[in-house]
Amino acid sequence: MQIRPKNKVDEQLIAMLREESYKGNAIWKKVADDLNIPTRQRKIVNLSKINRFTAENEVVVVPGKVLSSGELGHKLIIAAFRFSASSIEKIKKSGSSAMSISELMKKNPSGKGVRIIG
Repeated sequence: MQIRPKNKVDEQLIAMLREESYKGNAIWKKVADDLNIPTRQRKIVNLSKINRFTAENEVVVVPGKVLSSGELGHKLIIAAFRFSASSIEKIKKSGSSAMSISELMKKNPSGKGVRIIG
């Protein structure tokens, strides 16, 4: 039995990710698989973890929610399914940028140089 999100926007995002993965971009398949679970089981990642496991100017995707615990010490591009309001403030304060997964997929359809954290 396949678990499906009840939200139409979630279903559309997962469908877009799967469609892009059929073109040979395996990273989007992994992100789609990570999102195709119940929302209460999705990944939750703090900024401190992102800071610890990334380097300057890296592109990171979080198939879940980014929370504001911790600080960012370098510039990043962070794409996530959801962000807390305070995490967006901290991300912008560090000079980094936050965007949705669909925005990142449009900017970088091949998924090259993108790292999944979660």
